[in-house]
Order: sequence, then C-alpha cells, then structure tokens
Amino acid sequence: MTDVRLGVVGLGVRSALAEYAHRPGAGSRIVAACDSHRLRRESAVARYGPDVRVVADYRALLDAELDGVFVVTPDHTHEEIAVAFLEAGIATFVEKPLAITTAGCDRILDAARRSDTRLYVGHNMRHMPVVRAMRDLIQRGAVGQVKAIWCRHFVGHGGDFYFKDWHADRRNTTGLLVQKGVHDIDVIHWLAGAATRRVTALGGLSVYGDITDRAGRDGQVMTDWWKPEENWPPLAQRGLHPVVDVEDLSMMLMQLDDGGFASYQQCHFTPDYWRNYTVVGTEGRLENFGDEDAVVKVWQRRSDYRDDADLVVPVPAEDGTHAGTDPRIVNEFVRFIRDGAPTMTSPIAARDAVAAACAATASLRADGHPIDVPRPDPAVERYFASVQPTNQSSPTEKAHDAGC
Repeated sequence: MTDVRLGVVGLGVRSALAEYAHRPGAGSRIVAACDSHRLRRESAVARYGPDVRVVADYRALLDAELDGVFVVTPDHTHEEIAVAFLEAGIATFVEKPLAITTAGCDRILDAARRSDTRLYVGHNMRHMPVVRAMRDLIQRGAVGQVKAIWCRHFVGHGGDFYFKDWHADRRNTTGLLVQKGVHDIDVIHWLAGAATRRVTALGGLSVYGDITDRAGRDGQVMTDWWKPEENWPPLAQRGLHPVVDVEDLSMMLMQLDDGGFASYQQCHFTPDYWRNYTVVGTEGRLENFGDEDAVVKVWQRRSDYRDDADLVVPVPAEDGTHAGTDPRIVNEFVRFIRDGAPTMTSPIAARDAVAAACAATASLRADGHPIDVPRPDPAVERYFASVQPTNQSSPTEKAHDAGC
C-alpha cells in the first residue's frame, strides 16, 4: 500500500493528533510541516524524521504534491488556509471550529464544493466512547423520542487553557461558545438528530476580567505554562493574555428544527473538568457521569430520586489522547482520503455548530435577544450529502477503527 502523503500546518499543542498519521510504510506519513515560529519548525525533524519538508508559510506547501493536510492553527486562520488548500485540490482536515464565523464556514464549504475536494472537520467528540454509548442507546429507543437535551460543561482548567493566549481575544475566536462550545453543540445536534434554528443566551466575563496580571506569550504553547497544581482558586491566576474579552460563563438555550429544545452551560472556573449530558425523551431519561471511565444511566420507570437506574452502561477508557478519539478521527480522515469512506463527522454539521454558537454569542452580547440561526445553502447541503455520507452505523461498532 502506498502511503498517503500528508502535511501539517501549525505545530502547536493540537498538532499532536497528526502524529497518529505518521506511520511510514503502514498507510500514511507526514512529509511536510509548517509553522511561523522557528523553534516549532525545528521540532518537526524530531517528530517526523529527517526527510520532512519544513516551511514557515503554508503557501509553500500548495504545490508539494500532498494527498492531504492537517490545518491545526489558531481558529481565526482556519478559513484562509483551508480555502487555499481546497482550491489547490488537497484533501483538508480542519480542526474544530471550522471557522470563527458562519460566513467563514460557508466560504470553506463552498470552496470544497467548487473544487470537488474532500473536507474533514475534527469534531472528535463524535468518536468519544461515552458519546457513542449515549447515541447508541438513543438509536435503540432507550428514552423514546428525544425532546430535550441539557449539557453542563465544567471547564476546570479554563483559566490556563483559554485565558493565557490567543483564545482570550474575541478577534481570534468570536468567543468561547464558538472555540470550546462547538464540540458540545455538535454532540447535542447529533444526539437529537436535529440542528439549532433559534437561540437566546446570557453570559459574561465573571471572574478572569478582574485579574490585572498580564503577560505576552509569543512563541509559547499551553504546555509551556501549564501547572495544574498551581493557579487555584481562579483569582490566583497570573499572566493572563494582554487582551481578555471573551466570556468565562455562558448559558445558551436552543430551539431545534424538529421542535425539540436544548441548553448548554459553560463555566471556565469550576474545580472539576468534565461534561454532563442529560437526554429526556418520551419514554425515559439518560445521563452520563464522567468523560472517561464513565457510566451512562437510563431511568425508564416513575419514582422519586434513586441512584439505581433501570439501565447502567459502563464506558471504559480507551487508548489514545482525548479518550481515544484522536487516533479514530485520524484513521477516518486517511480512509476518507484514500477511498472516500463514509465519515462519522460532517462538514455541514460542523458549520451548523458554529452558526448556533455565533448566534448565541451575539445574543448574550445583546442581553439575551433571540436570534435565528441561518440555514446552510441547500445546494451545498446536497453536495455534501452526495459526496460525504455520514456513517450511520451503530456508534459502538469497532470495525471502523481498523488500521488505514
């Protein structure tokens, strides 16, 4: 089997997922890497071998005879870089969010359609074991017809992860409902089988805006300052980004296009770090406890409070970063490049998650004014439905995790 030739643009923390694709002789290899910072460029040889081509400008890779490319750069750069590679006919993996505006997402989707080039968005949470378990239960009718989904996201390391570098500046993200929340909004849409069409939201910069100790971190990545044993309680944080104007607390209500409803709450100063989903249907309720080594419980009989659910599904941890999801999405991307295999992720769904998050951000900055979420272009929807069908098999199947 000839290796799929891949490039990676952006050598920061998230570029670690591309290393799962560097398997010379086994199906794929990283042959080119790009980053604007010299020290990160110098690390590429150690990561990918002496033959890797290293450049400072992504444009130098547009004619590098790549089969595919990972775009894992800061969010506000996704649009420009993805469009360039798609128009060059190079299959493109874009880390979530697809872009930081709905218009930016639509531009990327249109570039993929016009060039007829494969586009993949890194919504790895669709592959998370606990999410697959919940979706499998819903598909099997464990709660009946889904009517409501609630998600509480406790971002316990938010001060370190999102308020010390470019994430804290809304010019780079729009807001953390987009940068961070699109993961959960996409999962809500996937579990419900419906997208958001109207939102209202409230939120604010409740804690980190009070911290005046700031620091520039040009050339640094999160692992350079990450010290989980320090910086607690949240107001003890030091060295925040010079610009901090994104919300650290957000509450979003969603009306779905099938008549259902959902809510999403995100807090960046909790002591714990995990997500809790509740799905309520016409015949029961399910809820997860934990992200990894988790359990999903389903209640199907009337009662007062009881811990002994009617159905308990243990969800053990899997190997690999992000609960085993990163190797899954890399394998899926490589198979998609090689033979056009169906994907569990969806560019249209990725766009819908950004559109809902952007509308909610606009709503909370307008004191909760309800906002309609724009629908994607029907022609673009039809195109992706024909060239990139979403894998609708049982999420618990293991066959799709075979090697590339």
